[in-house]
Amino acid sequence: MSAIVLILALSLSQFLLVVAMGCAVYRMVRGPRAQDRVLGLDALYAAGMMLLLTLGIRSGFTIYFEMALVIALLGFVSTAALAKFLMRGEVIE
Repeated sequence: MSAIVLILALSLSQFLLVVAMGCAVYRMVRGPRAQDRVLGLDALYAAGMMLLLTLGIRSGFTIYFEMALVIALLGFVSTAALAKFLMRGEVIE
């Protein structure tokens, strides 16, 4: 019983994360300002990271967790660099 509930919950969460990724891509494409595009990119990598985590839970392979960690680190650095670029116009001083 609990395995069926886990599989259903993972399937539903994966479907909703794909929908969230679609909304983030829409915000990246249609965003009227650069800040909207950065926010869409941030939401896209967060949803992608969570999708990899749910795939790791479902399959049992640990490589998905490591890939999610790499995406989280790169996403944080890219968001910080883009925010600094939008604030000052340059990344490296």
